[in-house]
Amino acid sequence: MVKQPVSVNGVIRWRDVGLAEDAHREPKERKMVVLRHEIGDVLRDVRQRQGRTLREVSHSARVSLGYLSEVERGQKEASSELLSSICTALDVPLSLMLREVSDRVANAEGVAIPDTVPTEFAREFAREFPEDLARDLARTS
Repeated sequence: MVKQPVSVNGVIRWRDVGLAEDAHREPKERKMVVLRHEIGDVLRDVRQRQGRTLREVSHSARVSLGYLSEVERGQKEASSELLSSICTALDVPLSLMLREVSDRVANAEGVAIPDTVPTEFAREFAREFPEDLARDLARTS
C-alpha cells in the first residue's frame, strides 16, 4: 500500500492507494442492522405462530399492550427484564429467541454461521467428549 497526497478543499491529505485491481473493486455496502427491529420481528413471528394476540401476551407478560406493540414494531428498546418476561409469556427460552435474532443479524451482515461443529474443532476436542461420541465423531471425519 502506498500513500498519495490528495487535495480536499485546498487541504492536503494523504490517502492509501493499493494495487490497480483494488481500485476497480466495488466497496460492499452493508445494510445497517437495528437490533430492536430484529428482536421485535422475532417476538412477533413467535407470537403469530402460536396464534396469540398482543392482548393475551401483554397480559401474561404484565406489560401494557401499547408498549408490547412498540417493542414488536422495533420502536422501543426492551430491557432484558422485559424481554425475559415476554419470552416467559410466549413459553420460549430467552436464549432461543436471542439465537434467532443473532441468526437474522448474521444473515443481514452476510456472515455465515455454521450450524454444526467444524470438523477440525471436533477432532481437537474429541477427547473431552464421552467415548461413544468421540468414536462417532472420528467415524464421520
